[in-house]
Amino acid sequence: LIEAMVAITIVTLAVTGPLFTASRAIVAAQMARQKLTASYLAQEGIEYARAMRDNEYLAAYQAGGTNISTAAWTDFLTGSSAGSITQCRTTACTLDPARSMGSGSGFALQPCSGASCTPLYLANGIYTEQSGIAGSVQTPYTRTIQAIDVSANDVRIVSTVSWSFHGNPYSVTVNDHLMPWQ
Repeated sequence: LIEAMVAITIVTLAVTGPLFTASRAIVAAQMARQKLTASYLAQEGIEYARAMRDNEYLAAYQAGGTNISTAAWTDFLTGSSAGSITQCRTTACTLDPARSMGSGSGFALQPCSGASCTPLYLANGIYTEQSGIAGSVQTPYTRTIQAIDVSANDVRIVSTVSWSFHGNPYSVTVNDHLMPWQ
């Protein structure tokens, strides 16, 4: 009887170790996938702000005149157009790339309402804030964009994606500096 109990203990230990290791590897792979997705979503926020600045420059260039770069930079920072980051200079904004800049569906950058921002949904392979799209599934991610003035010709764009995994909060933040075209 003692030999049988020792044999069962040895077999149990031999099986439990690899199973524990496998479960930890699965959790680590899930976490790595979520961090990678979050870093891509944060970088998308930076790229979107850069595209807004570039669109303002192209609009000013097409309009012509003098000091095109200065006019475009001013419109990007404080203008009322869809390419302006005015609302994101005082509060965090959310980004929904499924909305185009200033189309009838609203601006892609919008201030967060209240203390929280809208979570992202995955619909047709696109991360969006719109839950009403057919087949959309809520994700654990929330993205915020904020513009912080560094100087008159330098704005730091901070794109943060946060989520919760197994009850623990995580976030990825990407920073970039935007300056006027010279």
